[in-house]
Amino acid sequence: MRQKYMISRDDATNQLKIREYAVTERDPKKVLVSMLEKSKFSFLCEETYASDAIMKAITSGMQVLVTCLRTRNLFPIEPYITAIAEAVIDLYNEPEEGAIELRFDDADLVSQFDDDAAA
Repeated sequence: MRQKYMISRDDATNQLKIREYAVTERDPKKVLVSMLEKSKFSFLCEETYASDAIMKAITSGMQVLVTCLRTRNLFPIEPYITAIAEAVIDLYNEPEEGAIELRFDDADLVSQFDDDAAA
């Protein structure tokens, strides 16, 4: 599956939002996930977090932040949630609000697993 996460920090509302999208239609296999058009992704869910809770989780460590970010509706696999948590840390290290887009392709994990098994 190909997924996209839009992570944004809004200082006016004192919130962090994570929106999850995925390619749900027939997936063009030979197109890199980074090259897929915005229209190919379908909205799956949105989670909103209080910035105070996120900042507290960041200071408590990566595992606490990962636990804070995962919800019943948003529960990415370990490599993805780690990348999302790192992006959240980057957003909160910036002096101003901002947004980050992350794209993932499960095929990359399979090829990475195959490479590790061959080594």
